[in-house]
Amino acid sequence: MATTVSFTIESTHGPRPVSVTYERIGSGEPLLLLHGIGHHHQAWDPVLRILATERDVIAVDLPGFGASPALPDGVPYTLESVTPVLGAFCAELGLDRPHVAGNSLGGLLALEMGRAGLARSVTALSPAGFWTEHERRYAFATLRAMRRGALSLPLTMIERMSRSAAGRAALTSTIYARPGKRSPEAVVAETLALREATGFHQTLAVGRDGGFTDDVPGLPVTVAWGSRDRLLLRRQGIRAKHRIPRARLVRLPGCGHVPMNDDPALVARVVLDTSR
Repeated sequence: MATTVSFTIESTHGPRPVSVTYERIGSGEPLLLLHGIGHHHQAWDPVLRILATERDVIAVDLPGFGASPALPDGVPYTLESVTPVLGAFCAELGLDRPHVAGNSLGGLLALEMGRAGLARSVTALSPAGFWTEHERRYAFATLRAMRRGALSLPLTMIERMSRSAAGRAALTSTIYARPGKRSPEAVVAETLALREATGFHQTLAVGRDGGFTDDVPGLPVTVAWGSRDRLLLRRQGIRAKHRIPRARLVRLPGCGHVPMNDDPALVARVVLDTSR
């Protein structure tokens, strides 16, 4: 069951209240899970219970996505702002440098948390920020098209499409290599999450300014890329390896951009191996 916690952060405009919704399950060392842009914490559902056999798992709705409210006025959606928000969230829950795993935008944030000393290990699944300018433009245009599609479809049409494998593919094949595996209920929920994401445009706007350019020294890092990622092409993993030389680079055969749905057992093994 999802829970919401509220806390205060410091900004250039003084203290600001932030609320974050999350689901927590399992026991062991803490493991924070971060989703991608336009998604919600349920993206991790296929692997949640596997991970919870060994870890205290906290799956987060990032601010402005899922059930988490938007960031307050005066707090931008930059890495420099969102990373301390996640650090404050961890402090509020009493999490001392959790293991962090993230996908896409969440992967970039996980790496930034590692660089900032807020994580004890990092697993980044198809992380954003290792693109060329052409690749970034392609990814952003694709995301905007997905958002427009979600906004244009009435709920009754989304529900009807989700009942067939072909309809689920039409709605989600950009991010899943095996969209037919996703349940109709999950497809409806994530399409609505994309439509209602209050942080979507602000996140894309600040994403134009650059990517991840630093190393993440002093802790285990795995970068994993789906062989069938259609949004952030897998050659970007090679760039990630060059920028983070000590990182382990893992190929996820047959997986798309959000690999947790395509091969839950493989993704769970990669995350747990890194956190061990």
